[in-house]
Amino acid sequence: MKINKNIIKELTEYLNEFNLTEIEYTEKDVKVKVSKLSGTNIASAKEIKSEIKSESIKVEKVAGTEVPSPIIGTAYLAPEPGGKKFVEVGKKINKGDTLMIVEAMKTMNHVPSPTAGTIKQICVEDGQPVEYGHTLVIIE
Repeated sequence: MKINKNIIKELTEYLNEFNLTEIEYTEKDVKVKVSKLSGTNIASAKEIKSEIKSESIKVEKVAGTEVPSPIIGTAYLAPEPGGKKFVEVGKKINKGDTLMIVEAMKTMNHVPSPTAGTIKQICVEDGQPVEYGHTLVIIE
């Protein structure tokens, strides 16, 4: 297979022109990927990594019932944009009350509360993508 050096040169110019770190080009069965790493980026990445290790990271664990996402999708805290949220921190809820909506493939899936209690923490932002099992809220 003969590699067209002009494509590589052109992609390299695009990297510089648009201040990119990586670019990929595919045509039929040929795939060309060009990337650049600067020495300063590598050094700063190592410094950041060491700073993260040296700092003590506090993770606040809230006791209560964690309500996981039943599906992969996008979490919405209100029934419509700008609407009143289903739940707020401190709000008392009953078993079966809608906590939020997880949208998947244009289907709005209401997430019901598995228990009665008080909302201690909302673990997602409005419009945030969530994975299956991702904690949505914590109920006490």
